[in-house]
Amino acid sequence: MAEERSQPFRSLLVPLDGSQLAEAVLPAVERMAARFHGAVTLLHVLEQAAPATIHGERHLSDSAEAESYLGVVAERLRAAGIAVTAHVHGAREGDVARSIVDHAEEINVDLVILCMHGRSGLRGVLFGSIAQQVLGQGTRPILLIPPRAAERRSVFDLNRILVPLDGTPAHEPALALAGVMARAFAAELELVLVIPTLTTLSDERAAAGLLLPTTMRAILDLAEQGAVDYLHPIVAAWQAAGVAVTAEVARGDPVPTVLNLAADHDADLIVMASHGRAGLDAILAGSVAPRIAGRVGRPLLLVRAGEAA
Repeated sequence: MAEERSQPFRSLLVPLDGSQLAEAVLPAVERMAARFHGAVTLLHVLEQAAPATIHGERHLSDSAEAESYLGVVAERLRAAGIAVTAHVHGAREGDVARSIVDHAEEINVDLVILCMHGRSGLRGVLFGSIAQQVLGQGTRPILLIPPRAAERRSVFDLNRILVPLDGTPAHEPALALAGVMARAFAAELELVLVIPTLTTLSDERAAAGLLLPTTMRAILDLAEQGAVDYLHPIVAAWQAAGVAVTAEVARGDPVPTVLNLAADHDADLIVMASHGRAGLDAILAGSVAPRIAGRVGRPLLLVRAGEAA
């Protein structure tokens, strides 16, 4: 069983841009702070050449306006019994994501909570959002809350947590934090490991599958059995620790398979490891987490993948 943190999520950083869309994170912030007895830091970063509007609303124009806005949000959270501080980064920044990462490192936060929205156009298509940039530049886990999910789960109730794995130690940090969440919310863990089919292979394996289909099919069948063997002791360990857990090995393209499983099982949260790639780099590398983050309509906890031994 992956090692759990002794005191996870005690310090939460919540960047806000002043829009109602960004405030979709607040129900999750309240629940996380309450469950883990966490303190919340609200952050607004003034942008260089900031647009006049953001998400159809007037943009916060200066430090005084931003401080007033964060003060109102802070009082709402304090009314729920949450310890809150607010900070406006007054020096206008061209790289908002870098500023968020710097603040997260400076105050040693355990979790960054962001609304899963990005800019439109090509940047949005490549999931070059601030959220993915924060994950790529920093080391802290990020909880992403899509506005649609916030509307459907207004109190951030967690009953089922889906955890995609790949059979390597790199994904164990995500599994450990998924276990932390399952314990805190009395939720069930649903582990899934997706093995490609011959028609869903990518990169050089796709070419090998075309040249040697029988051999590649046998390799994939062995990988499926290996996945079953990998999951069995993990399930046993979590069950012995008192956590409800199920596991399955699926076949197909990892991204649509995970998304379909999340929908079919009505998962309240997906927890997965990410190598921190963003934008075109993620597309070219075939990274699964950014592709899921750009399409999922439910909360997603991204954890930096562990370093290879």
